[in-house]
Amino acid sequence: MMTRRSFLRTSAAGSLFAGSAQTLSALAADNVYRVNIGIQLYTLRDGLKADTAATMKVVAGAGYKQVEMYGFPKSDAMAKAARDNGLALNSAHFDWEAAVNPSDEGFSDFKKIVEKAQEMKLSHLVVPYLHDKDRKTLDDYKRVAETLNKAALVAKDANIQLGYHNHSFEFQPMEGSSGYDVFIAEFSPEMKFEIDVFWVRAADLDPVTLIKKLKGRVSQLHLKDLKKGSELPIYQKMPNDAFKELGRGMIPIEPIIAAAKDAGVVHCHVEQDQSPDPLASIQESVTYLKSL
Repeated sequence: MMTRRSFLRTSAAGSLFAGSAQTLSALAADNVYRVNIGIQLYTLRDGLKADTAATMKVVAGAGYKQVEMYGFPKSDAMAKAARDNGLALNSAHFDWEAAVNPSDEGFSDFKKIVEKAQEMKLSHLVVPYLHDKDRKTLDDYKRVAETLNKAALVAKDANIQLGYHNHSFEFQPMEGSSGYDVFIAEFSPEMKFEIDVFWVRAADLDPVTLIKKLKGRVSQLHLKDLKKGSELPIYQKMPNDAFKELGRGMIPIEPIIAAAKDAGVVHCHVEQDQSPDPLASIQESVTYLKSL
């Protein structure tokens, strides 16, 4: 474990400052992530509750091309507003208990979610979180991995990719390993990772190195920035002001986009969990991506 963590940290200097040719290629006008950049709508949860249609109109006007929903399958208003504004729907964070703690061996509740995702022509469903009760020990993580592997097969039958979105708690040292180590070892080929680069960095690890390590196993990325000077690692609650617009923190985004292309990542989504002005934040982040 310590050897792996040391490798992830010490690799940061080289990977975060990739060669200029690679960076320019990653950010070229025809780069798939830049052209089809997404937004995780949790960023705009308050605005969506207040005025879904108006908020989604701003998202489209800012230059985003797709949205990743949250709270699926209870997200019909989001889906309609997105499509009314020409935004693609490919992925959703969903009611994860249906997959992590299914009510029966047949995953009947999860199958209903998958059926609705299929009707909406989604290609990805993502487990967004784990409750404390499911991550107290490495054995808990092993049970979750085993269960998600089964759920991933259910999703695969509907041509939907199941993924797992990390925070930083999965990287916290535990019994000489970590929960994320368990997932890396135990997830089947059908089960993928949605890497949130902010939370990887919050764990004092290098997102680029992790993406490279998991080449072929990362379906999507969340792009967000972390306040400069943050004392790391942080495994628990993050201060609200730690969440920054792209380009305003300590995480160079260009090498991450370059690594994503090489690793076979399908979609990238901007997310900012906390902001005093979420609409202004998402505009600033997309402007940063498209102005480099």
